[in-house]
Amino acid sequence: MYFIEWFAWLAAIDPKEKREAFKKQNKTIKNRGVYENEDEEYVAAAKKSVCETPKSRGPVYVYNEHVLEMRCGMWEDKRGLISILSLTVILSAAFNLWIALGGIEKLNNLISNDKPYGEQLFMSLFFLGISLILAVPYLMYGLRLTRLEMFTSRHLLIRFNRTTQQVYLHRPVYCGGIVTLPWNGVSSSGSDKKYAPPGGMGMPLELTWSPVFTGTLRPELIWVGRSANNFAELQAEWEFIRRFMDEGPEGLPPPHITSHFPWPWHAFTPQFEGLTHYFRNSSRVLKCGLLLLSPAFLIIGTGHWVSLLLCWKPRWPRIIREAGLPGKPIPALTTVDDYPPHIQERLRENAYLWAIRPGKRPERKPRVSKRRPKSQPNIEKDAPHEVDSIDQP
Repeated sequence: MYFIEWFAWLAAIDPKEKREAFKKQNKTIKNRGVYENEDEEYVAAAKKSVCETPKSRGPVYVYNEHVLEMRCGMWEDKRGLISILSLTVILSAAFNLWIALGGIEKLNNLISNDKPYGEQLFMSLFFLGISLILAVPYLMYGLRLTRLEMFTSRHLLIRFNRTTQQVYLHRPVYCGGIVTLPWNGVSSSGSDKKYAPPGGMGMPLELTWSPVFTGTLRPELIWVGRSANNFAELQAEWEFIRRFMDEGPEGLPPPHITSHFPWPWHAFTPQFEGLTHYFRNSSRVLKCGLLLLSPAFLIIGTGHWVSLLLCWKPRWPRIIREAGLPGKPIPALTTVDDYPPHIQERLRENAYLWAIRPGKRPERKPRVSKRRPKSQPNIEKDAPHEVDSIDQP
């Protein structure tokens, strides 16, 4: 499911009018931005070794002396629900259209034989109307959501080429398209605990390129491999990639190579990525509840498999496939000029949203309460006067 990547691309090319309207409706959302010293810190941390046991949990599709190719993208385990809903609408519209066409054929026979055809005419128009009611709104608004899972590339891919010291992202055009990035300039959530999600659980390894290194006036953010059960898995995955690019494949444990063919287990296993640690530490009651929910996992997994079957294997351009081979050209890094003119205009217009701010982040001033301190009661003034019993009559 490419929802996050699609949403990020739409945010990068969002018209100014829509962006201003969104800001007015969400005044509490503030862009903290990234400062120059923070960006340098991220990149410097990614150059250091983070663990002694590098290991890739994959999926890895290509691995040799020069190239490491892996699956990337967020929410791969959520893939399937949109496919089920889309197929329900598509099949319903097709079934009603089939009935309507059969009715029209019967209608022609009745008319040619001078028989009453009023009832058949009504039924044909009825089923044709249902088909149009389902198909027209779906083609106008629903098809773009379907293409996040179906009728598109089977997976998002990331290819590391240590010979050219470049990284290539393979995404559909509506998610930003194919991008060539420099290896120098990458930062990672596996390089330090403070850049990772709490506990490192439930999310894949995150790789980021700031606008300083992308050439597209926007940051590039991608999630690589499987969701992690803990921060140690993020560290091991990142160390595997870092050593491959900086030192070579020598000494690295060879990863399991995954086929691009959509086997059924490729659809069901992603649903449990990043949940092993959670399952082990859960109570018996929760485990029983998850067991009762197993039919839902089965339904989503089936939809996931259908989506894989209805997608095609992503294919790299020839220049990227041959990059690093003797005598072959090195792909140029992607820049704003590689996009159509209307996309270039939007990227330049929105560049200020992602620009790295110079210097250091200013220190936060301690918050001073505007409330006045409560006045302390005057004990002498407020204490009741004692009455001298001698002066009493």
